[in-house]
Amino acid sequence: MLRHVVRLLSHVALWISGAGLVAMTAAVFWQVIGRYILNASPSWTEPLSLLLMSWFILLGAAVGVREGMHLGFEIGLHFASPPVRRAMEITTHVLVMAFGGAMAWYGWDLAMGTWSAKMAGIDLPQGVDYLPLVGGGFLICLFSFERLLTDLTEKRVPEVPLGHVHTVE
Repeated sequence: MLRHVVRLLSHVALWISGAGLVAMTAAVFWQVIGRYILNASPSWTEPLSLLLMSWFILLGAAVGVREGMHLGFEIGLHFASPPVRRAMEITTHVLVMAFGGAMAWYGWDLAMGTWSAKMAGIDLPQGVDYLPLVGGGFLICLFSFERLLTDLTEKRVPEVPLGHVHTVE
């Protein structure tokens, strides 16, 4: 059940991330049109673009955690024995979960601490700037938790392939 819910959340996060990228591109395009053609720069495009960028980066990063595309030290995993590799992968999941949880927790703290101020150029609370940390951090924590459960319940430890090595002849 958890796997299906997490898969759905991952797909939704990826689609929202893609839509955010398109919306940010449109806002920046409108900023260029306003500045260079209409000679009247809209004040809302820059803060909206930054907010959208925060969302699509953090949602995309969370999906990357679920798909196992986050940064890692794969050569160390490749040469480690299966028990050491398993311990390293479990440790990684726990650390990534802690990072995502801390990001969500402190992002919420920042959002609530700045909620009463207004953003420059757009009529939104300043705390809205920190909500991507909360959403992205929560999803990073959840997706890493799913990977941890999968690794704990699987019997075998998969091989970590090294990239294809090209030889010069």
